[in-house]
Amino acid sequence: MLPDHEVEIRVRYYETDGQGFVHHANFLQYFELARVEQLLALVHNNADFERDGLFLVVKKLAVNYHQPSRFGDVLQVQIRTVRAKAARIAHAYKVLRAKTLIAEGKTTLACIDRAGQGLRLASFLIPEY
Repeated sequence: MLPDHEVEIRVRYYETDGQGFVHHANFLQYFELARVEQLLALVHNNADFERDGLFLVVKKLAVNYHQPSRFGDVLQVQIRTVRAKAARIAHAYKVLRAKTLIAEGKTTLACIDRAGQGLRLASFLIPEY
């Protein structure tokens, strides 16, 4: 299974809304960045999967927002793989500013082929028992 991973993001101005807060939709991009970086840390990347005809697509997503964040804030995005089985992988995320919890989320990804049919996850994503 993939090890926990953390990425740091500095909030850019264009990610904020009219009130000066990070727009809620940007947290989905932060989660995606954490997933991509988690794979890259293991010397794997989405481009290799796609070249081989495998796609990890978001099947389910949930976000809870706790505190606002603003332009220039430095955020830590933590990702944890909580389950990987058959054709699905589930992640949990925490977004922190220093030690303050800003948001947390969950995603479930499905592994599919080019035709949209489910495929088993790559062996390095599934825990060994």
